[in-house]
Amino acid sequence: MKKSETGVYDGKSEFEATKLKDQKYVMQNYGRQPIQIVKGKGSILTDSEGKNYIDCVSGIAVNSIGYGDKRFVDAITKQASELIHISNLYYNKPQANLAEKLCEISGMSRVFFCNSGAEAMEAAIKLARLKTGKSKFIAAKHSFHGRTVGSLGLTYGEKYRIPFEPLVQSAEFVEFGDSEAVSDAISKDTAAVVLEPIQGEGGVHVPNDNYLQEVRKICDENGILLIFDEVQTGFGRTGKWFCKDNFNVQPDIMTMAKAIAGGLPMGAIAAREGLSFGAGEHASTFGGSPLVSAAALASIKIIEEDNLISNSFEMGKYLKEKLSSMKRKDVVSVRGKGLLVGVELDHPCGYIVNEARESGVLLNVTSGNVVRFIPPLTISKEEIDKVVDVLDNIPSQKT
Repeated sequence: MKKSETGVYDGKSEFEATKLKDQKYVMQNYGRQPIQIVKGKGSILTDSEGKNYIDCVSGIAVNSIGYGDKRFVDAITKQASELIHISNLYYNKPQANLAEKLCEISGMSRVFFCNSGAEAMEAAIKLARLKTGKSKFIAAKHSFHGRTVGSLGLTYGEKYRIPFEPLVQSAEFVEFGDSEAVSDAISKDTAAVVLEPIQGEGGVHVPNDNYLQEVRKICDENGILLIFDEVQTGFGRTGKWFCKDNFNVQPDIMTMAKAIAGGLPMGAIAAREGLSFGAGEHASTFGGSPLVSAAALASIKIIEEDNLISNSFEMGKYLKEKLSSMKRKDVVSVRGKGLLVGVELDHPCGYIVNEARESGVLLNVTSGNVVRFIPPLTISKEEIDKVVDVLDNIPSQKT
């Protein structure tokens, strides 16, 4: 397609041209919204038509430091001008510095780098099997741990798993929040219990204050590992560096991704002392590259300098208060920690995504009837006020 001086492609707008190319050349496995995002600043995204949106999706909990931060751009530009990628056959200063920082903020001992949350879960599964000599896992109902063949076996939703069965392995799924169910499910072949401290994709389910501590004790008594999936809940999302810190529980292995590198692709696992891959036991070509490691260090520094963890806690509290005071009559509950908040309605509510977008707010619905809020940690009270006002004024389509 040829672009004219007015920005029109063979009689079509830039968005229409992009959409046609996408539909022709890209596998159609995503249900895309009918807009093309072209830039962002702070908590605001702008589409190809110049319309602004308050972003409450943040790349699915990825863009925690918001958009267009000059400090972040400068950091990745500087690193890109020096060195983007080398093999992990050589030492890499940004990677070593990042590993040190991640151990500092997580309380763990060693780190392995990869490229995504699903890859991190694959690494956690392999490490658990390697170090225990066992192959069975316990996971929670409504869990989501990834779509790769290994991680899929720990993901609860049948719509994700059944089309790809038989899987490499399948977990035994127990009720989230029920520590006795975990205890009852343990066998002599159990390697680990795998849990999200707060279930994000499953509908923002928050356990009681004692649950994770009870599971920790059960794992210790039975000599099995405890793995926390902090892919969605890490890096300030729940008002702490990691969600585990809300419950004062330390896992044996923890997976990380999404917000770790400010929008660049990175995943990692952190493990306690005594749990580590040896030479040749696992690898990742792009894991912990100089560019992405520099990006992660810059993102973490911005979170610290701008007190975004504190802002996540305070704005999350404010968001829940505002949502709880809505005039809507179809709200079942408002739940979450920090800026991971869900509003459960008493009916399917996917239509809300479209209605909110038309009013300049980007929202996400998970589990069919839960409106999930995962905005950048930079969001302000004024932006939250507008977001909640938009949601409150979308009519219920309850049947």
